[in-house]
Parts: sequence; structure tokens; C-alpha cells
Amino acid sequence: MSNFQNLLEKRRTIYQLGKDVTLSKDEITSMIKKAVSEAPSAFHSQSSRVVVLLGDEHAKVWDITEAQLRNIVPADQFEPTKARIDGFRAAFGTVLFYEDQNVVKGLQEQFPLYAANFPKWSQESTAIAQYAVWLLLAESDIGASLQHYNPLIDTDVAKAYGIPESWTLHAQMPFGSIVAGAGEKSHMDETERFKVFG
Repeated sequence: MSNFQNLLEKRRTIYQLGKDVTLSKDEITSMIKKAVSEAPSAFHSQSSRVVVLLGDEHAKVWDITEAQLRNIVPADQFEPTKARIDGFRAAFGTVLFYEDQNVVKGLQEQFPLYAANFPKWSQESTAIAQYAVWLLLAESDIGASLQHYNPLIDTDVAKAYGIPESWTLHAQMPFGSIVAGAGEKSHMDETERFKVFG
């Protein structure tokens, strides 16, 4: 099996994360930038935008998330929610994945024949960028998970970090040292999932 195939297996959803990473903040940031820069996008639109949060700024995004969740989760049922948010806060950092809607609208105007497709292609662009970052983190023995507290947190996060109005938040990826690994992973029957002809 190739190194890349091994990496595909190594990348897992890791919820129990810590701050004991061996790479520096600069090394991690450079790795994330490289992954997103090299990720393909429709018409080479490069519509993906990323915010890397470290230290107190990383904790802040989960403080914001907890505060918003307290507004909608009944107090007597909040403890499991708080435990989950505390787990994300315990990580080393968080990556916020955005798509710039000005890029999408510009492409729609430039190529009206494909206008309806550009929002879908933008979704694909962020998904590829997220996966590329996740793979590079896994390659460096850094665990991560992908969360979606948007649009609940969008306004407060935009205000906290000066996010342009044209950026739409798609996902949050807490990352850090692996405190506890993922469980066993099963795969559905290949005959139900794949068709090969020729």
C-alpha cells in the first residue's frame, strides 16, 4: 500500500484533542496555507478563505460557540453540550473555512451560462480544501475533527475576527495532539457502493 493510501486511512475524526503538538505555530500555519493554496477550485477561482486561530484566539471561538448554544439548549440539558465544546477548546487551534461570495458572484456574471453551478462548485472547493488540510494535519500526527456551528456563530465570529461580509463560514476544524484515537472504522459492502464497467 502506498504512503498516500496509508494517509487516507490515518485521517480520522478525533474528538479528544490536546495542546501537546510537536510542530511550531508557524509550521502548522504554513502547512495549512499550502494545503488550501494547492487545493483545486472551479475555474481556478481560489474562492476558499481560511482563518487560523491559535492560543487565546482559538479559545475565543469556542467561548462564542458555547454562549450561542446556551441561548438555544435548555439549561438542564446543557452539560453534554458544554463537555463537547470544552473538548474543542482543549485543542491546540482551530481552522475556520470560508468561501468568498464576491468570487462566486463575479464568476456568475462572467460566465452566465454556468451561473447556477458556481455556488455548488464553491461548496466543492471548500470541501476539498478542508480535506487537504485534514490530510496534512494527519500526516504530522495532529488530530482534527470537522464541526458545523454555522450559521449560529457567524455574526459573533465575524465581529470578533474582522471577517469581510462577503465571506461565508462553512466549517470549523479544531486540531491538536491526539489524546485518544478514533474507534474501529467499518466500510459498507463495495457492491452496494461501486460500479465498474469496461
